[in-house]
Amino acid sequence: MTDTTKTETALSSDVTEVRAQKLAKLRETIGDVYPAHFHRTMTNAELAAKYEALEPDTETQDVVTVAGRVYSSRNSGMFMDIHDASGKIQIFSHKDVTPEEARNMLPLIDLGDIIGVTGTVRRTKRGELSINAQQITMLTKSLLPMPEKWNGIADIEIRYRKRHLDIMSNEESKLRFQQRSKIVSGIRHFMENDGFLEVETPMLQTVYGGATADPFKTFHNTLKMDMYLRIAPELFLKRTLVSGLSDKVFEINRNFRNEGVSTRHNPEFTMMECYWAYADYEDVMDLVERLFETLAVSIHGTPEVTFGDKQISFKGPFKRVPMPDAVKEATGIDFLAIKTDEEARAAAKAAGFEVEKDWTWGECLAFIFEEKVEGTLIQPSHVTHFPKDISPFAKEVPGEPRLVERFETYCNAWEVGNAFSELNDPEEQRKRMVEQLEQAHARGEKDKQLDDEFLDAIDQGMPPAGGLGIGVDRLVMLLTNAPSIRDVILFPARKAKAD
Repeated sequence: MTDTTKTETALSSDVTEVRAQKLAKLRETIGDVYPAHFHRTMTNAELAAKYEALEPDTETQDVVTVAGRVYSSRNSGMFMDIHDASGKIQIFSHKDVTPEEARNMLPLIDLGDIIGVTGTVRRTKRGELSINAQQITMLTKSLLPMPEKWNGIADIEIRYRKRHLDIMSNEESKLRFQQRSKIVSGIRHFMENDGFLEVETPMLQTVYGGATADPFKTFHNTLKMDMYLRIAPELFLKRTLVSGLSDKVFEINRNFRNEGVSTRHNPEFTMMECYWAYADYEDVMDLVERLFETLAVSIHGTPEVTFGDKQISFKGPFKRVPMPDAVKEATGIDFLAIKTDEEARAAAKAAGFEVEKDWTWGECLAFIFEEKVEGTLIQPSHVTHFPKDISPFAKEVPGEPRLVERFETYCNAWEVGNAFSELNDPEEQRKRMVEQLEQAHARGEKDKQLDDEFLDAIDQGMPPAGGLGIGVDRLVMLLTNAPSIRDVILFPARKAKAD
């Protein structure tokens, strides 16, 4: 009986026990099963590119060294496919080309193990680029079985909780996260090329603001004070604009909001927020269109993107429609002809909408827009002229003080961008922030405070500016055909694992 046969006979039928026994055998025979370093001469993709023109049934004398995880094994390990992050390569181990010492490793190699291989390059009669193994090095012994490669992980909960297995077994997930990285990098490159300076602002804040949301609260032991994870970087970025550091600033930032979880919401999410001195919201609309089209082309080679059963075009210019006009077209209610809050509530109720007894004119308008218009905005569209009631940081529309120079960009019925002609009148800014604070306290948000340091900066003088926030996660969803935000966040928030 050969050593190989003895080894196989001794191993238990339990998968994890078998792997543990193989690990013990490897430790006996080769010593270090988890070496600190391995030098490969090229990646699998580089190898494929270099030998793209190699004809079938051709052997070379070129010696290369590759490394990767074993994804498949055939004929007792004579043929193995190993994958690195760039792709796969076939490994051929046969007595005619592979020394006995290396062949003796084969029974101890399982799917999921990470190995290094040195050998000569060949292309088989069937056209498969391969390496004739001369040396096999165990780099990492995997103690758990691989997920089924071709079908991926069917259990959604496992896919999100054990993302490493999802990516390992699902090429679509792997590609999506590679594309996400390319999109984030593309945003940064676009903004820098457009003259914006990237800055970093605090994620831990003593006063939270810049958006309306519940924060995550913590306590700093040394300073002995409550602090909050930021819900938005806006108020710090505007201080940067006041400073004169640059006329164009941006930040790709992680924000935290202690609110609901859904297919479009995660407690921590990524935004790109920017401020552009001496520009207004119409300038920012142009920027959004250029950015979105650039990103779509970089990922797909065209502005046309498939999302589910829809074809979405990111070719500018996008449709632009004022919110009151959109609501009038959808419902017949002309909010611009309505003068008071009471009349607005009555008109909404008459049209069949349930509104709260204390809602303002602007809140009624925004609610009906959400109910009747938002779901129809499939192609990229800018909705402009928001009510001032719900937009405390935007400039008024000339001649219509109830509306402000604000737009939100919608696509696939989702909001993916929000922008203002930024308010820079210090007295008006203080007035609106005090009103916002009073409303927050009335809702029970007792931790909400007035950001006096921000107001002090605005007193110093902030230039007129256009500001923008883009939801990066939702944009990635649109560009990668992902139905849930959890599909584009590597490790999304999950409930505690059940026993």
